[in-house]
Amino acid sequence: MAFTKTIMLLGSGELGREFTISAKRLGARVIACDAYDDAPAMQLADAREVLSMLDGDALREVIERHQPDLIVPEIEAIRTEVLAELEADGFNVVPSAHATQLTMNRDAIRDLAAQELGLVTSRYRYAESFEDVQVCAAYTGLPCVIKPVMSSSGKGQSKVVAEQDLRAAWDFAVANMRGDRARVIVEEYVDFDYEITLLTVRDKHGIQFCDPIGHRQERGDYQESWQPATMAPEAIDKARDMAAKVVQALQGNGRGWGIFGVEFFVRGKDVIFSELSPRPHDTGMVTMISQGFSQFDLHARAVMGLSASKSSPSSPAASAVILANQDSTDFAYEGLNAAIDTDPSVDLRIFCKPTTRPYRRMGIVLAKGENTDQARELASAAASKMNIVYRR
Repeated sequence: MAFTKTIMLLGSGELGREFTISAKRLGARVIACDAYDDAPAMQLADAREVLSMLDGDALREVIERHQPDLIVPEIEAIRTEVLAELEADGFNVVPSAHATQLTMNRDAIRDLAAQELGLVTSRYRYAESFEDVQVCAAYTGLPCVIKPVMSSSGKGQSKVVAEQDLRAAWDFAVANMRGDRARVIVEEYVDFDYEITLLTVRDKHGIQFCDPIGHRQERGDYQESWQPATMAPEAIDKARDMAAKVVQALQGNGRGWGIFGVEFFVRGKDVIFSELSPRPHDTGMVTMISQGFSQFDLHARAVMGLSASKSSPSSPAASAVILANQDSTDFAYEGLNAAIDTDPSVDLRIFCKPTTRPYRRMGIVLAKGENTDQARELASAAASKMNIVYRR
C-alpha cells in the first residue's frame, strides 16, 4: 500500500489519537509509541512500539528500524539529545529538534522567551533542592507558583501562599515530574484576569493564528476551554506578536512547521508569556467543534508540507472534561445518551484509555452556543451526566 508519509508519533495519548485520525485522513502511515501498550493512539495506528523514550538507545533503535519521514513528539519525557543527533543524520523532527529540546523543559523555553527574545514574563528562578526553593521564593515573593521544569498538563504544580507550605510544594513537584531532573521553576504568581492559549500555526506559507482560547484550570490541569475568548484588540496584537517571535525562534535546523500552543496570562491590556507546547494543546480540543479544521487537522497538514490555512473564524463553542476518580482497569461509561441529548450541538470524545486513576482525563464533551457562555453551560451540563462505573 502506498502512503503519503510515514509518521512516528512519540507519545500516544488523547492528543496523539486525534492527530493520528487527522494524519491518516491524509494518507499517512502512523507508528504510535508510548511507555505502555494499548495507549489511545495505538488503537488507531498502523503499528505500535512500547518503550521508554527516556531510553536513548531504545529510542534510536525504533526510529532507525522504521525510517519514518516525520518524527512527531507528543509528550515531554523524551531523550531529546537523541532527536538532535538523528536530525543531524537527516531525520525530520517536528517542528525541529531544537524546538523539542527547548520546550520539553520549562527552564529552557522560559529563558529563551525572557532573556533572548525579551518577552514579558513573570519573575522566576530555578531550584534543585528545598534550600534553593526557599531562596527563590524570597526573590519572587509570596504567593508564588512552583512546578517541575518537565511535566505535562499541570502535574506537580502548586500555588504557595505561606512559607510553611514551600516544603510540601517542592515534594509535590518532584514526585510528579517527568524525566530524571529534580528541578523546579519558582515563579511570581500573576494576578491575571484570565489566561488563554493562542494556537499558532507555521506552515510552508508562514505563520497564522487561530482565535484565542480561554480556559479554566484546577490542580494545574484544564477543566474547560472555550473559543473565541474575548480579548481587547490591543491585547490580541501583543499576544500574536510574542507568539510569532517565539515560534520563529524555534525553527532551528528543521522546517519548524506545525501547530504551537502558546499560553498567556492577560491582565487588562497587559499580556504575559507563560508557556509553549510545540504541538496540539489540551485546551485546543475545543477546536474539534469550533473550527472548520481542528488543531489536529492543522498540525497534520502543516507537518506534512501541506497548506494549513484556517477555513473560517471560530464559532462560539466549549469543551468540558470527563474525569475518573479512582484507580481501575475494569470500568464502563454511563450517560452517553443523556449527555448527547442535552442539546443538538453536543458531541463527545471518549479517549479509550485502558486504565483510570484519580483526576485522569478520560474524555471530553463539546458544545456550541450562541455565545461562549451558553456553550460553556451546555458542555458542563452534558459532562455532568456522564459517569464512569468501576467494576472493581
